Amino acid sequence: QVQLVESGGGVVRTGGSLRLSCATSGLIFDDYAIAWFRQAPGKPREGVACITHSPTTSDYTDSARGRFTISRDNNKNTVNLRMNRLKPEDTATYYCAAEEAGFCTYVERRYDFWGQGIQVTVAS
Repeated sequence: QVQLVESGGGVVRTGGSLRLSCATSGLIFDDYAIAWFRQAPGKPREGVACITHSPTTSDYTDSARGRFTISRDNNKNTVNLRMNRLKPEDTATYYCAAEEAGFCTYVERRYDFWGQGIQVTVAS
């Protein structure tokens, strides 16, 4: 069974940091691009960051660039998202998703597997 499980969410104050992790199983990890999306109440789901494998490249959307860092640990089949200098507008449910073709994209339907999501709340 293919599973993606997010962890590391919680409540932080403005300016704080969190590290989200996406643990995968049941897939050939190195074949997939892994992306993070988020959805805030009343807003559509949006891309945050993504990472490929070979070569390893990273991409960030405007809201994340300069504050967030995406990385992958191939030995642990895990992708991490380090989020620094968090703002209230970062409050959302964060999802990781896997794209079998191995290319970064923020088109949701291109992703083959999704995690259940994890809540991040940034208090003002």
